[in-house]
Amino acid sequence: MADTAHDDRKTLVLTGASRGIGHATVKRFSREGWRVITCSRQDFSDDCPWPAGPEDHIRVDLSDQEDVGFAVSEIRRRLEANGSELHALVNNAAISPKGEGGSRMDSIRTPMHAWRDVFQVNFFAPIMLARGLFKELSKARGSIVNITSIAGGRVHPFAGTAYATSKAALNSLTREMAHDFGPAGIRVNAIAPGEIETAILSPGTEKMIDDIPLRRLGQTAEVADVIYFLCSGQASYVTGSELHINGGQHV
Repeated sequence: MADTAHDDRKTLVLTGASRGIGHATVKRFSREGWRVITCSRQDFSDDCPWPAGPEDHIRVDLSDQEDVGFAVSEIRRRLEANGSELHALVNNAAISPKGEGGSRMDSIRTPMHAWRDVFQVNFFAPIMLARGLFKELSKARGSIVNITSIAGGRVHPFAGTAYATSKAALNSLTREMAHDFGPAGIRVNAIAPGEIETAILSPGTEKMIDDIPLRRLGQTAEVADVIYFLCSGQASYVTGSELHINGGQHV
């Protein structure tokens, strides 16, 4: 008898989906008919507009290695439940702790426990998820997109040292993963956003516009479009790349 539960949609697993770039990415892929399995620290919000949101949301604390392992098992279970393959993994979740009064945490004053938490969420969780879902991604010849940052390549006035170095490490990891995952047909790329207009902007961001050649902040939808491109067939020969999405700020 045929399996009536089979789902023919392409499937994306996305971390950090509740706001900003993650939120825009869910909407972009949903618009193209993808199933989106979201992962974040919060329960699913009723404010989020995509279909099947509550059913395809996993609450996971990426700073907890055991919880990441649980998330991998739960993602596998949900994929197997309706015969889905995993076509894309987008590692978007990240943390950037601030000092007193929202100040930048530099390499001298950042507590070691903060370094460990930042690297667990921003660096270790992406490779743990990618390794844990390797079989599912290879079956679909899928795509991984790691979200890095302009702060990974230069000292940034707001981004703390732990955040910046974790993003630089994630860019290097992207290159290594592209080499290692490529023979299985899995493409691995990164995008490095600059100053993107979100609900929570660091004070002073507007003053940085004069240093951006395009003289404006980026929009979350513009970032989501590039993520979608990297997960689509149009980018079928692109792997190991980090694409700058910053209006030319990196030049």
